[in-house]
Amino acid sequence: MAIIEAFMKRLLNKATVIHKAILTPAVYHIRIHSDSIRKAEFVPGYFLRVAVGLDNDALSTKDKIRSYTVWDIDKEKGTIDLAIATESNGPGATWAAQSKVDDQVYFAWHKGKFLVDDTADSYLMIGDLSALAHLYEIRRNLPLGKKVKSIIYHQNMQELYPDIDGSNPFSFTQLPQNPTAELLQLIKEIIPEMKGEKMIYIAGDSWVCVALTHYFRNELQWPSSKLKVKPFWNPEKKGLE
Repeated sequence: MAIIEAFMKRLLNKATVIHKAILTPAVYHIRIHSDSIRKAEFVPGYFLRVAVGLDNDALSTKDKIRSYTVWDIDKEKGTIDLAIATESNGPGATWAAQSKVDDQVYFAWHKGKFLVDDTADSYLMIGDLSALAHLYEIRRNLPLGKKVKSIIYHQNMQELYPDIDGSNPFSFTQLPQNPTAELLQLIKEIIPEMKGEKMIYIAGDSWVCVALTHYFRNELQWPSSKLKVKPFWNPEKKGLE
């Protein structure tokens, strides 16, 4: 295992934790710094693959890599902000709880397709706590003048948090886990209010992502180019990336 860990460290970018705070009872805010961040080619919506628990021999190699949204990036300063939800109690949650300022962090970029897209006039963003930082980053980087509606839901409203600039651009709704029926009712009320070219972002619980994707594609015949979906976790699994 030591050989694998040494190899991973050589392959990955190295950063340092320069700030850590508790945002809510279930979310940590961690800021990392690296000169390599200044040179990064970045599009809002990119993830970081972060190595966690490298010194924990009890973890499998796959459990030592976790994906986190780039909540915010400052390329001039060489910093990235992460908002890490800990509800899963998995290796990533343990790393977030135990990490300290001045700790070294190893990471790689993961680009993906769940990115900012400014080709629509009206947007609807749907997600839970796990997707909140990602949707904040997308929302913050849309051009001025775009109309954005939102359904951000969670069973415990105290665990939701404002964006990194202190703003509250989303509508928060208290709903139980996997609230497909409730979400569909809210969606049916919102869609008629959206004007011009429309785009939907759906993220978070994989069961919700599947159900809502089915609704938009099969019942509304929504064009695939205007529907962006990203499961962040699965109720039957731990550590889904």
